[in-house]
Amino acid sequence: MTKVSFTKMHGCGNDYIYVNAMLHPIAHPEACAVAWSDRHKGIGSDGLVLIDKSPVPEADFSMRIFNADGSEALMCGNASRCIGKYLYERGLTDKTEIRLLTLSGIKTLRLHIYNNKVESVTVDMGEPVLEDESLFLANRGLTKGVFVSMGNPHYVIFTDDIDQVAETGHVLEHYPAFPHRCNIEFARIELNGSIRTRVWERGSGITMACGTGACATAVAACLTGRAGRESDIVMDGGTLHIEWRESDNHVYMTGPAEFVFDGEAEVFDNWTNSPSDNCRVNSKIVK
Repeated sequence: MTKVSFTKMHGCGNDYIYVNAMLHPIAHPEACAVAWSDRHKGIGSDGLVLIDKSPVPEADFSMRIFNADGSEALMCGNASRCIGKYLYERGLTDKTEIRLLTLSGIKTLRLHIYNNKVESVTVDMGEPVLEDESLFLANRGLTKGVFVSMGNPHYVIFTDDIDQVAETGHVLEHYPAFPHRCNIEFARIELNGSIRTRVWERGSGITMACGTGACATAVAACLTGRAGRESDIVMDGGTLHIEWRESDNHVYMTGPAEFVFDGEAEVFDNWTNSPSDNCRVNSKIVK
């Protein structure tokens, strides 16, 4: 049996389990993500994030992220901000600009420091990719949405009824138009100009926030004339500031990251077929 130290963190309520894979390599991250993410029998999270050294010189560190259902995601904006805070405050780097390798490319994290603590992080999320994938489900009262990829696919629907995320999110995630499934955002323009958004994440269901989803929503709002190039995206767990910069066509996301607690989990060395029999929580240390 191997003991694995972990840290739970969240960005606007989007919570993940973080493991320093440089110290604790995980042989079966998909199974561990399923077992540890369980909110009743495990640690409880939206997924598992592995922080590792970069295999290429162009980046400083690497990230792999596994959703609560065990599927591997290409990118997560909230997780990338948390990684920036983790690396700096745990003494793994003294850089305030970190190059992070993800499955959707290298993302640059700019840390905003106050009293030697990371107060917020700005992530260069790169250029949005737009495709013409429009859907209309008349029996659910949905209007045409906007497809935006921020390294992972998002479908943004502007509607006054954003709470239909619980009823419609799962349907759209698995809709035939999205052969690799899709993240779904329901967004409403508020009187103060902010954009209230609820998120259905591919592989995790309803989450408190989604960084790439906030970026996709801001881009979709700008494209459809509902907002300018800067927006505050208000999600269930908090607010992210998004800028779609005209000078380089990149999307920049700024928001907080927080530690929740550290703990220790166990992984059995003789692996069997049941994830819950191989990955379990031994103890938690609340911070």
